[in-house]
Amino acid sequence: MQNRHMIVDLLHIPLEKLESLPVTVVAGWVRSKRSAKRCSFMSLSDGSCHRTLQCVIDAEPKWDAILEKIHSGTAITVTGKLVPSPARGQTLELIVKDLVIVGEVGEDYPLQKKSHSLEFLREIAHLRPRTQTFSAIFRLRHALSLATHEFFSQEGFFYVHTPLMTQSDGEGAGDIFQVTSLDLEDHKVDYSEDFFHTKAYLNVTGQLEAEFLAHGLGKVYTFGPTFRAENSNTRHHLAEFWMIEPEMAFADLRDCIDLAHKHFTYLIRYGLEKFPDEMDFFIHSHKHTTLEALHGFATQDAPTTITYKEALKLLKTHAARFSVPVPVFGEDLSKEHEVFLAETYFKAPVFVTDYPKDIKAFYMRSNDDGETVACMDFFVPRGGELMGGSQREERYDYLKVAMDKLSLGEDLSWYLDLRRHGSVPHSGYGMGLERMLMYLTGIENIRDTIPAPRTPGGIRF
Repeated sequence: MQNRHMIVDLLHIPLEKLESLPVTVVAGWVRSKRSAKRCSFMSLSDGSCHRTLQCVIDAEPKWDAILEKIHSGTAITVTGKLVPSPARGQTLELIVKDLVIVGEVGEDYPLQKKSHSLEFLREIAHLRPRTQTFSAIFRLRHALSLATHEFFSQEGFFYVHTPLMTQSDGEGAGDIFQVTSLDLEDHKVDYSEDFFHTKAYLNVTGQLEAEFLAHGLGKVYTFGPTFRAENSNTRHHLAEFWMIEPEMAFADLRDCIDLAHKHFTYLIRYGLEKFPDEMDFFIHSHKHTTLEALHGFATQDAPTTITYKEALKLLKTHAARFSVPVPVFGEDLSKEHEVFLAETYFKAPVFVTDYPKDIKAFYMRSNDDGETVACMDFFVPRGGELMGGSQREERYDYLKVAMDKLSLGEDLSWYLDLRRHGSVPHSGYGMGLERMLMYLTGIENIRDTIPAPRTPGGIRF
């Protein structure tokens, strides 16, 4: 199949050049088939783009036996001539001269030409990339990944690879998966005999290692799988997801916010410009936003920013509308409050800064007031929190106190040691790729943004 053409390339050929084209070979999966008196029509997808290619087969006896074997999902290779299409919604079609069935489908093939619920499709995750919705999601996932690498390269960041296994809890929250080579059925487990000679875990963040890399390279980012053993069955949580984490030396919280806002708007523009068919599909099928709103957010000059204390005052004036109480100082915002701020009040993404230190991670820099830290959470309409970041505590004494409270000194002695040797103000944030996909597409469950979701009790695929 060396001469095979991709549908995405064919759809960009000017109509005036079709006549001079040689024979065209296309391979893909049949989305639908219908027959008329004079010919049969097949909608063919090869996954290269959102649109399909209509294949037209003249009503001749030689095709009868082959067409009887073709159903939704059948893999075929077709050879023919591209011509302008008289049908609405498409510019060209393929007049079939030859057709080969590559892979037939069984009678129990579950994807038919009808609407399937996303819940049902999660049960057949190995087949859902063939649907219009999920092929579009995974192309956009590729787009955001590529755009992220392009963005940070343009901003002078170096892509670094941080470890997936660690001996410490990077967030100090305790929601971590253990890694071991020992037989845990032995109740007298001696971890000095384990592979690493100590307890080991899957990393919950690449931030801590990114910090020491930033202290030598200036600006770095890590982008890879992250693991949280949080027993949560909400629409917004996964046990395994992909996190984007930049880290900058000689940077404060304001620098962190500016970079996060610039990254966010870059991703929106990239999706709209490079994958307009997919974006248009989700905007019209899920009706979660409008092109005008996305363009507005993508061209916003400066981010909307308020402090945690200001947010509490604002929420208190609208307390009657919430199903949960407005938090008092020292309590975190609920999802309902996050969505209200971005979607209803500001009608735009918003950064909330300077949370109480007792509800934030140990590594965040203490503010001069002694009760808050230099951090930010980024909320978007409909989805709530999309990013979280902070200026890191670069002062040895302050960090030691915070780590001692969590008994982290032994496992993370190197992290504290970094503050003794040329420590500088530095900052960074984390963005979950899947949550960004939820925001762009309007998909309401994070399990539908990743090929094989890992959740409590869910590791089948």
